[in-house]
Amino acid sequence: MSRMLKFKIKRQDSKDAAPYWEDFTVPYKSNSNVISCLMDIQANPVNSKGEKVSPVVWDCSCLEEVCGSCTMVINGQVRQSCSALVDKLEEPIRLEPMTKFPVVRDLAVDRSRMFDALKKVQAWVPADGYHDLGPGERISPEHQHVAYKLSECMTCGCCVEACPQYSKNNDFLGAAAMNQARLFIMHPTGKNLRNERLNVLMQKGGISDCGNAQNCVEACPKSIPLTESIADLGKQVSKQFWNNLFSS
Repeated sequence: MSRMLKFKIKRQDSKDAAPYWEDFTVPYKSNSNVISCLMDIQANPVNSKGEKVSPVVWDCSCLEEVCGSCTMVINGQVRQSCSALVDKLEEPIRLEPMTKFPVVRDLAVDRSRMFDALKKVQAWVPADGYHDLGPGERISPEHQHVAYKLSECMTCGCCVEACPQYSKNNDFLGAAAMNQARLFIMHPTGKNLRNERLNVLMQKGGISDCGNAQNCVEACPKSIPLTESIADLGKQVSKQFWNNLFSS
């Protein structure tokens, strides 16, 4: 008899419904990931009791750890399910939705709060047109090295899921948004909004709400130096505070 993989999946039929656990088994395939197993369950949505049930809902897109949409809690650890190989996971494999965001259904959550945080820190490069403005500033290799690493953020949510300061009941922006604030402050054109971004980070939910737990940098699948970004912004915010005080 072929080997079967055991899954325990935390399900929720709607955003207002109570969560419950449901067990599934799928045929073992060497080097398969969690997403491929979820696809097998979706193709044949029968639980371990032999009951026909509704297909499990989850989010995914790129399947190569770039889009960030397939984040979930796997065996108690928040991570990308596309890069979670079943050969390296203990059974039964427990799948849960992230806890810091509203559940839409099953393993799919609403991460709108993360994108709203990016809007607050204006995580973009302002442009007043697309006419030729001539050559831009020369950027050193050292600057490029730092900025490129910061730009790898995919807004997956791992950092804020692991953060003890980030909860459904507060306004904390979280490490991802702060990291992007630093990235765009470094940008030759994006730096024009530096003061506005730093003023946002002074407000409630900003830099002072970080407890320096450093869970974020441990959970980040891209190994982005999130704590370095927060520390760097802390220095900039302090200078901005005194500038605001003496210029008012």
